[in-house]
Amino acid sequence: MNITIKDVARVAGVSYSTVSKALNDSPLVRPDTKSKIMKIAKELGYKPNFAAQSLVSKQTKVIGLIWPTLERIAPSTLVTRINEEIKSKSYSMILSIDCIEDSLELFKRYQVDGVLVFDEHNHSILDTVSIPIVTYGVGRNKKHTVIDVSYQMAMKMSVEYLYNLGHRNIAYLGDFSPIDDRQLEKYYGIKKAMKSLNLPITNENLVNTAGLNWYDGYLATKRLLNSSNRPTAIIGSSYDISAGIVRALREANLIIPKDISVMSYDNISQMGNLEIPLTSIGVPVDEIACNMVDTLITQIKTKDTTPILKQLTPKINERVSCAQAGILL
Repeated sequence: MNITIKDVARVAGVSYSTVSKALNDSPLVRPDTKSKIMKIAKELGYKPNFAAQSLVSKQTKVIGLIWPTLERIAPSTLVTRINEEIKSKSYSMILSIDCIEDSLELFKRYQVDGVLVFDEHNHSILDTVSIPIVTYGVGRNKKHTVIDVSYQMAMKMSVEYLYNLGHRNIAYLGDFSPIDDRQLEKYYGIKKAMKSLNLPITNENLVNTAGLNWYDGYLATKRLLNSSNRPTAIIGSSYDISAGIVRALREANLIIPKDISVMSYDNISQMGNLEIPLTSIGVPVDEIACNMVDTLITQIKTKDTTPILKQLTPKINERVSCAQAGILL
């Protein structure tokens, strides 16, 4: 037998509309009444009829997430936090790892209320979508809502941090792919910061990993160590790249930070679990997740899809991988 709202109302001794408001967490219901209704609903085994609710509210309470790669640590960490944030708002999430076009077609069939997008290489498609869309990354030249995590500012802060420790020979290892806005933004930020501090900018201290995986960082570090340039500090463009940097330095019997300081982009807790806990830079992953979900749900509820740009501020998380240049520990 299916338990309905009317059954809950009868047992609770309140009206049908009061139960409906309580189950939707309405402020119009007193906290003690709401608690009583929620307890009775749980005891009776009441399950909401989402199909019926969506017909009335014109919302499915489902959010689509387009995320074409889960292979790297930082993106998968952010997906987990986004899912937790969506659940805390009483929404559900559908994750698609297909391309944007296919994912949007899937979400149309499921009539999702809004979409979060990670991969936006083909962002012109997003400008034609009628439902709320929020992306994360680089806000420049976009016609949809973007949570901008200020990559250039993060790179500037990382170079200045190492410069203030006395480092004048700093290397940056990252993917310089021309089709990836995020990686290019980091690259531009590094070059601007180094130029402003009169630090050397050469092919030897700006090393293209040509990929974003652990092994790409490992091989790029090997090349760097075999060159004529031996930096006193290295900045890695992501968690995975930096994990490869650490392994290559350890294999070369170099001690971090005694011989070389290492700093990394991606402000995630896993940085502390590497062979050497790394000082990192970036907007904390919890802050990114909260801003993405809150912004999208606000647009869903207000039905206002006017594009906005929300700029977040990076933070440095100090650990044990950076030291004063030339100082033995």
